[in-house]
Amino acid sequence: MSSPEARRPSARTLLWALLTALIVLYAFPFAYLVLTSFKSPSEAISVPPTLVPSTWSWENYANAFSESGVPASFVNSISTATISTVLSLVLAVPAAYAVTRFRTPSGRVFILAALVTRMVPPVAVGVPLVGMMKTLHLTDTPFGLALAHTTVSLPLSIWLMTSFLEAVPGELEEAAKVDGCNRLEAMLRVVVPVVSGGLAVTAIFAFLASWNEFLFALLLTGVTAQTTPLVIAEFQTQFGLQWGSMTALATVYSIPVVLLTLLLQRRIVAGLTLGAVKS
Repeated sequence: MSSPEARRPSARTLLWALLTALIVLYAFPFAYLVLTSFKSPSEAISVPPTLVPSTWSWENYANAFSESGVPASFVNSISTATISTVLSLVLAVPAAYAVTRFRTPSGRVFILAALVTRMVPPVAVGVPLVGMMKTLHLTDTPFGLALAHTTVSLPLSIWLMTSFLEAVPGELEEAAKVDGCNRLEAMLRVVVPVVSGGLAVTAIFAFLASWNEFLFALLLTGVTAQTTPLVIAEFQTQFGLQWGSMTALATVYSIPVVLLTLLLQRRIVAGLTLGAVKS
C-alpha cells in the first residue's frame, strides 16, 4: 500500500498537468490570432486552416495600417478608455468610502442599486444614451463615448472599491484625525494609498470595459471618434472579410492592455490579496 509521501508527487504532477492544459486552452485563441496575422492574405483564409504560417510575412500589418483612419482610431480608443477610467475611479472611490464608513441604510440600498444597474444589458440603455448625447452635443466625441462607457464600468468599480475599503481599519483614519487631518484629507492621504493595489485592479477592469466595448462605440460615433474595434469590424471587401488585416490590427490592439497589466502586476496582486487575512 502506497504511503501519502509516495502519492503526493503524482498528485502534484496531475495538478500541474491540469493547470498546463487550462493555460493552453485559454491561450490558444490568442496564439492562433497572432500566428494568423503573420500568414499571407491567401493563407489566412485557406481551407483547411493552418496553425503555423508556411511563410512569415508582415504584409497583413502593412495592409492594416495603410487603411485610412487606423492611427486615429487608436488615439480615440486610448483617450476614451483613459477618460472613462479616470471618471470611474474619481466617482467610485468617494462613493465606496461613504458606503463603508457611514454604513447607513441608504448606503446599503445604493450599493444594491449599483449591482442592479450592472445587471442591465447595455443595449437597453444604448438608445436613450444616443438621445442624451445628441442633446448635449457630445455625439461622435471621445468624451461623450467615455461618459457612456463609464455607465458600464462605474457600478463594478464601486463594488470593487467597496470590498477593498472594507479591509482598511478605521483606526488609521482616527490616527490621521488626531494628527490634524479632516475626513477628506484622511481619505486622500491615508486610505487611498493603502488601497493602491485595489485602485490598480479597479483601473484595469474599468480600462478593459472601455477598451473592448463595441455597442456604444457603434451607436455614438461616426467618423471623428471611431474606435479601433469598429475599424477592425470594417475590414471587408466584396469578396469577404480580410482576416489577415483584421488579425494583424487585433494583435496590435492587444499590446497596450498586455503592457498595462504587466506594469501594474505587483499592485494587482497586492490588491487581490488585500483583506484576505483578517484578525
